Amino acid sequence: MDKKFSLPGFQAKWSVIAIAVAVLVIFTVLPMLYLVLRSFATEGGWSVENYKVVYGSSVNLRAFVNTIKISLLVTLISVLIAFPLAWLVGRTNLPARGLFRTLFVATYMIPPYVGAIAWTQLLSPNTGYLNEWLVHVLGLSEAPFDIYTMSGLIWCMTIFHLPFAFIAISRALEKMDPSLEEASRISGASPLTTLFRVTLPLMFPSILAGGVLVFIGVGSAFGIPAIIGMPGQIEVLTTRIVTYVYMGTGKGIKEATALAVSLMLVANAILYGMTAMLGRKEYVTIGGKSTRPGIVDLGVWKWPITAVVSLYAFVSVVLPMGSIFVTSLIKSLSRPITFENMTLRNWLAVVQNDQYMDPLINSFVLAGVAATLCTVIALLVSYLLVKTRTKGRKLPDGLATLGGATPSIVIALALILTFSGEFGLNLYSTMSILVVGYMVKYLTMAVRTISASLTQVHISLEEAALSSGASWLRTLKDILLPLISPSIVAGWFLVFMPSFYELTMSILLYGAKTKTIGVLLYELQTYADPQDASVLAMVVLLIVLVSNLILRKISKGQISI
Repeated sequence: MDKKFSLPGFQAKWSVIAIAVAVLVIFTVLPMLYLVLRSFATEGGWSVENYKVVYGSSVNLRAFVNTIKISLLVTLISVLIAFPLAWLVGRTNLPARGLFRTLFVATYMIPPYVGAIAWTQLLSPNTGYLNEWLVHVLGLSEAPFDIYTMSGLIWCMTIFHLPFAFIAISRALEKMDPSLEEASRISGASPLTTLFRVTLPLMFPSILAGGVLVFIGVGSAFGIPAIIGMPGQIEVLTTRIVTYVYMGTGKGIKEATALAVSLMLVANAILYGMTAMLGRKEYVTIGGKSTRPGIVDLGVWKWPITAVVSLYAFVSVVLPMGSIFVTSLIKSLSRPITFENMTLRNWLAVVQNDQYMDPLINSFVLAGVAATLCTVIALLVSYLLVKTRTKGRKLPDGLATLGGATPSIVIALALILTFSGEFGLNLYSTMSILVVGYMVKYLTMAVRTISASLTQVHISLEEAALSSGASWLRTLKDILLPLISPSIVAGWFLVFMPSFYELTMSILLYGAKTKTIGVLLYELQTYADPQDASVLAMVVLLIVLVSNLILRKISKGQISI
């Protein structure tokens, strides 16, 4: 009976792959194209009038300049800090290198807006814990730091985007053929000379790639600029786009559209520029031989450098997370931090409050559905890319990459314009539009993970099953899926975690019944209750850290967020 209802192998294969491609075209390509088209639409036809109007405003022009300026400065500072840290952790005899590596990557796992909440608690000019402590200890007449400034914004952005550069550079350093450095040293060059004349030039592609990731991440960020920048009257493109959309008028949407397309063009121009630059030269750092990086002895500088690195790890990770934890236990923010002023009632009140638990459950459901659908589509896209020789097989992978490289705020606005009923499909303020947004943004993570695993499965296994009479679906179920199951689970988690705490898209796409934990945290911190925000931030952190531990366990340490 089973045979009666099964489809012929080739038909089933191409049918499901065609569905996956169609989903990508409908939810990724069409919204982007429509967004660009709408940015040129005026009442009299088509023109660049929307751009003239939007950049005729000094606020918007300043927001554009701020976005470029902050992105460039954060990128420069991140690379300048990340390279020496990666080199010290990967290529020297620095003590506790494994612990330092974990700490430097930790901020990659922390939602940026949670980090922004932490630094407002530490460096608020009137009530910041660190400012109050410094005023008391040093006898100062006023707080030495103000987080609500351009320098405060750049500081916080750097702390939470630096891991992009650190991860890219440290991985390349670990894989680099050490024979080139050894040849330099044998020729009489000092370790410092070898670092600047051999290691640094060879690491240029990784440094550039890390820098581009930081630049795009900073330019696309909303949480940190909204929590730190807006109170200090510092606007960037993402905050202006959200402001225009919240106006709810046709004029506001037109101007938001023009700003969103500008942001998308900047991001794509940076990516294209990086690709073109790397394509002109050849950077070969991995040979065929099994290599083990040489370890540089820091000599008398070993412990002074360890002290400096420890201080950075404490300030960038331990201090902000400790601040959130302490705030979550405080009874009254107007009283000093003492054991008498601490309680667990804040935690009990949050856990028993349905208004807080509903967004938490929504985020679980939305992230779970998005991760599951992404995993299914990623499996089909990866199969088409790795296991077939069909013309155009790279197109779905390219579409997934396009979504991943597009700023989240641009994706959200494109989905609002396209799926608000104008084309017969109204998803606005529903859970579906949030799921679609998360899928467009994070699908590429699952595709990359599953594709890498599929390349390791020899084609002969699939051919043997098909030759024995098994259908393609049965071959997929009984042969391929069991072999790549760890990567499938890893891909699921890589979509689930950022979807769970996502804010930038959610702030535009959520409805009255679909509020997410990211939106709730932003509202609590901005308008209502910093203590409850701290409790929920700790809950989010615990969930993310536990999920990351599960992911590392499943992938045997090969994959983590």
